[in-house]
Amino acid sequence: MTFSRPFKRLTAFTACACALAGAAQIPTSSADLSSQITAGKSAAQSLQSEINAETAQIQKTSNGVAVAQQRYATVEAKLEDSVNELQGVEAQYVAAHDKLLSLERRLTVASKALASNLRTEYEDGTPNLVDVILNSNGFSTLLDQVAFMKRVRQQDAQIVTFTQQARKKTTQDALQLLHYEERDKSLTESILVQRNQAAAIQGALLKQQIIEESQRTGKKDKLAHVEAEIQSAQSKLNEIEAAAAAQRKESEARVETQVNVQAGGIPINTSGIISPPADAPAAVQEMIAAGNAIATLPYIWGGGHDASFEANGYDCSGSVSYVLRAAGLLSSPETSGQFESYGDAGPGQWVTIYATGGHVWMDIAGWRFDTVALAEDGTRWSQGGGEFGGYVERHPVGL
Repeated sequence: MTFSRPFKRLTAFTACACALAGAAQIPTSSADLSSQITAGKSAAQSLQSEINAETAQIQKTSNGVAVAQQRYATVEAKLEDSVNELQGVEAQYVAAHDKLLSLERRLTVASKALASNLRTEYEDGTPNLVDVILNSNGFSTLLDQVAFMKRVRQQDAQIVTFTQQARKKTTQDALQLLHYEERDKSLTESILVQRNQAAAIQGALLKQQIIEESQRTGKKDKLAHVEAEIQSAQSKLNEIEAAAAAQRKESEARVETQVNVQAGGIPINTSGIISPPADAPAAVQEMIAAGNAIATLPYIWGGGHDASFEANGYDCSGSVSYVLRAAGLLSSPETSGQFESYGDAGPGQWVTIYATGGHVWMDIAGWRFDTVALAEDGTRWSQGGGEFGGYVERHPVGL
């Protein structure tokens, strides 16, 4: 069955329930929090990538430090060898120096002895063989004197030779000592250069490692801050969603309560519309749905008497006509006087129409449907009351 615009309002009850349920939507701020969480996660991912890159760089620097430390250890080992060599050179230097001093002392003694012999010969003259023979007291004495003269000559010759050799050796030892001194200086300078180079490399790498560690620490702190913000935003979003769910649940419970409120044994909706009893015939259910559709529309005299049944408001007979037409029980609107002869006489089981020449209203499943109940801005539905004196009772056939 197809109805025109007013009958499309039969879905008002459903729309009302949906509106109540929809009132519990998540607040707009939840979208902002979701955006913040997404942006925060993106920033956290970017920071984590930077931290990973910093970690890789630190590892490279650490490897460089390890290489520098290994190089430093190698230099230290060479340094130890050089120090040992230097100590050996110094020992040789000391030995050579002591030997040179000994030679110089012996050379001094020999020089003095030679000078003493020469001075004696000069003062006393050099004895010759004739003088020795003449001055000797005997052959044995002569032999002793000759032997003495020979020893003196040999001693003088030995002193001269020793002195020459000592001077030559002294010169050689002095040159060797100078070589040791130069070697000592060269080793010392080389050791210092190598040690300083290794220490400089190690210091630079350690400094770079400290910088990189500091940068990574700063990014870790920033990442922790971002993650804390994400957690905070997520907590707020959870609270909003929980509040929205609770609100939806409350609204749904309120709608359910409104639908199931019992008044006189008939379930009603406190927003101004009612629900038919579960055992009501289909025609009665359609009449109640139609009544709900126009229950709160304003009273307009003559409203609803157009052939289309469409109107922005309805009078008493227009309202009754609208409801009966929705159930297929009326083909065109009637006036209140015409309803005095509508259908069958007397009250019906489900529907009773009360009509006079000046007013008409109806009872549907125990509910009064009357423009008088509207009271200008209320609903046409009400419980009890109604005018009975002077009214003709009629009902739709079969209802």
